[in-house]
Amino acid sequence: MNSPRATVTPALVMQKAVQRMPRWALWLFCGAYVLPGLFGRDPWKNADISAFGQMWSLALGQASWWAPHVGGVPPVGGGVLPYWLGGGFIALLSPWVDPALAARLPFAALLGAVLALTWYTTYHLARTDAAQPLPLAFGGEAPVADYARALADGGLLALVATLGLLQLGHETTPEMLQLTGSALLLYGLAAAAYRPLKARAATVGSLLILAASGSPTVALLLSLVGALVCHFSRDPVMHRHMWWVLGAGLAASLLATGLSLMGLSGWNWRVGSSFSPGPLLRLFMWFTWPALPLAALTVWSWRRQIFRRHIAVPLFSALVGIVACIAMGGHDRALLHSLPPLAVLAAFALPAIKRGLSAAIDWFSVFFFSLCAVGIWLIYAAMHTGWPGKMAANVAKLVPGYSPHLSWVALVLAALATLAWIALVRWRTARHRPALWKSLVLPAGGVALGWLLLMTLWLPLLDQARSYRLLMDRIDRHVPMGSCVLAPRASVGLLTALEYFGQHTVHGLPGVEHQAMPGCDTLILTVAARQKPPQPRGWSYVGRERQRTQNSESVAIYRRTH
Repeated sequence: MNSPRATVTPALVMQKAVQRMPRWALWLFCGAYVLPGLFGRDPWKNADISAFGQMWSLALGQASWWAPHVGGVPPVGGGVLPYWLGGGFIALLSPWVDPALAARLPFAALLGAVLALTWYTTYHLARTDAAQPLPLAFGGEAPVADYARALADGGLLALVATLGLLQLGHETTPEMLQLTGSALLLYGLAAAAYRPLKARAATVGSLLILAASGSPTVALLLSLVGALVCHFSRDPVMHRHMWWVLGAGLAASLLATGLSLMGLSGWNWRVGSSFSPGPLLRLFMWFTWPALPLAALTVWSWRRQIFRRHIAVPLFSALVGIVACIAMGGHDRALLHSLPPLAVLAAFALPAIKRGLSAAIDWFSVFFFSLCAVGIWLIYAAMHTGWPGKMAANVAKLVPGYSPHLSWVALVLAALATLAWIALVRWRTARHRPALWKSLVLPAGGVALGWLLLMTLWLPLLDQARSYRLLMDRIDRHVPMGSCVLAPRASVGLLTALEYFGQHTVHGLPGVEHQAMPGCDTLILTVAARQKPPQPRGWSYVGRERQRTQNSESVAIYRRTH
């Protein structure tokens, strides 16, 4: 008990507490989180279908691979690499796989890679000397490898439990590739002392990925943070790794500069003009739950080792994402970068969690996610049976014209997931469980349950509400399929929908309606909900169509007068 480690580490872990999670259960958690929403849906508004449109135009050859655009409108950001990735898969799998699914496949793999990188990052950091628990006077302390695996399981569960990753992690957007890049750098810093070659490759690749996917400033900040952590480390291996981090940061900066000179999305720092503390605090509270509170507990419990590698690497990496979010006026997609390091930090809180706090997390998770599951099932019943009547009326009001279709596959999957949740709750609450990761099983399981229920029971409803397909069906009443359409100042999502669902040729640059374009006799303008349609010169008004209700997005349709 007189070891110097005893004066600084808060972890007191018995051997029985480091039993690792069964691999089949871990794979089941990951599958239930990654796969739902991958199949059976259209690209959704707004960022999802906008990014898909850029990929699809590349695959069809409508745009140059060096200058992505939809109807002449280039992407706002995201570099070129995400669009190359999605467009390449669409071209590779065409015509055997639906383009929307083909574009989602690599991004689903990226989500799985982020989960795996978080696990390995936690594992390598938990193996460092400073991260080890207190040695016991009479033996029985946890073996290093078992302790690291138990914390790694906890880190992965903490990431699955975070609410912010749930929707954004299942989109085909550049932010998913950016998140993979930052998670890869986190792994490189964690594994440098154990897997130097893999760590160097991960470090270089991560920063180049960030630079090529529209986030070179974050890449530069992460390289500076990584270099500082390596510099102040007591491990000579980390000192050598510092030069790889700095070199990778320089290479990323040069790549971003080259892309900018080529007219592509290179240095593109979108600084917010202002932000309000209230909404920003609410964003942090729900977006990072429950990783941020546990990470704060880690920082407090391990405060005497704040500059040791197992705390410094995830802490300062998370701060980059938080600072980027604040600088961009509370942009939630910038906050994505902080989720993997916060999950790693949350894992190191597990040895310090008291039984009372663990019980509070469990019971909150049981009540909250069980109520969510009951609500999802009740609304599903209302859609199909009309009972409860008030819920059925609300669904009809929000998504008018929706006609439910019974899918036995979705129903069986949802029922099995609900039974699995009941079994998980019973397992966790039946008796005391010594495993370190036990406190995060119910939060992660609840998030996976909610997502799976939404993507099975509610998927047709959500697809109709968030897809452009219904609006395009209504536009097709006035516009022949495959015709040329002018849609100046329309969103990239609407331009993509016109091309993808309506098979129209679109032109979306401002002022295009004033140009003489033979064969383009249809004009579509986006109109605010209660705004009167304008009367552009040379065009006659045909009609107005809305996505759903009176307050939904609407478009005005015109024909050229000759």
